[in-house]
Amino acid sequence: MHLDFAVVADYAIVDQAGKLSVLGIFQHIWVQQFPAMHPRLHLVLRLKGKRTEIGEHQVQIRLLDEQDTEILGGNGNVTFAEPPAGVTDIEAGAILVFDVPFPHPGAYRFDITIDGDKKATVPLTVSQLPAQQQH
Repeated sequence: MHLDFAVVADYAIVDQAGKLSVLGIFQHIWVQQFPAMHPRLHLVLRLKGKRTEIGEHQVQIRLLDEQDTEILGGNGNVTFAEPPAGVTDIEAGAILVFDVPFPHPGAYRFDITIDGDKKATVPLTVSQLPAQQQH
């Protein structure tokens, strides 16, 4: 099993046919002040595997800052359905939606672990908008 990709986006959806659509992929957030809250951040994963990996797989997500302090964490499952006859590769999209607190500016990262193996790190930086100059 491998992680095809993992991105942070404004919005994502998986339709009934399993097609994944992602809008507004980003790696940087500007905020007015700290601490900040980014509402409804979408962490989007696409997993690929072999037919033998049908079923449930455990996914763990951790958001860490530069000091490796865990800001938030979560566990979930991704389920691979039985593919059509003749198809040997399977894939599944997962969308995790968080209201993410950012206590301070700097670099953050999502660590993604699947079935106990660390598969990816998604970087994210957060900065404060410069104050507007009065003229």
